[in-house]
Amino acid sequence: MPVSSGGFTAFRINHSDVRLRDDLMASAPAIVARVNALWREKSGAGNRAGGFRLAIDGAPDLFVRLARRGGAMRFITSDLHLGLYARAMRELGLTAEALRRGIPVVEPIGAIVNWLAPLVYRAAFISRAMRGMTLWEFLCADDDPTVRMHVLELARAAIETMHEKGLFHADLNLHNLFVTHARESFSIVILDLDKARMFPKPLGLRLRRANLARLARSARKLDPEGRRLDAAARRILCE
Repeated sequence: MPVSSGGFTAFRINHSDVRLRDDLMASAPAIVARVNALWREKSGAGNRAGGFRLAIDGAPDLFVRLARRGGAMRFITSDLHLGLYARAMRELGLTAEALRRGIPVVEPIGAIVNWLAPLVYRAAFISRAMRGMTLWEFLCADDDPTVRMHVLELARAAIETMHEKGLFHADLNLHNLFVTHARESFSIVILDLDKARMFPKPLGLRLRRANLARLARSARKLDPEGRRLDAAARRILCE
């Protein structure tokens, strides 16, 4: 039986546990069917090729991020997970709370956990689709130094807001900062709170430094020679 809480309705359809924003329940069967069909797709967006845009009647443009594995585990299985509770469900609640606190995150729409066997599942996180590109893609595409520095300052401001509002990201990198552009203005949206934690107060210095250190490692990995992020740019973003 569907149960509504916090603006989302939880229900089960076939072998999938679903939480979906209340106002989109009329589109639920179509959304679940389309998301479950995506598991056969291999060439999505993002650094793990797990991102897909969906257009469904009665719903806003959606972006689906399939929970695909990184690291050495991806050679064993790309999308199967073990456990009683999928992190995608936790991420949905955490993202909704982050948005409520005024942190610039994606607009959460729902999460789907497709159970293949007891304790074995695949999961997807659904948000409103946005126009733009990751910060790393932006740095590779835009060669105007004034614009680049402005966007880096916006990214740092978004990170500071995240810290002040009590969100520890845990996997902050140049792929998880998204640049949107409307008319002459840019804005930054923080993506992928899969491993994040929320605290009731602003983050302490240790956790802030941990987030920035993770971002600095991402910059060194993607741009070891400093062609896109020189010393001045890294100071703005990571120090």
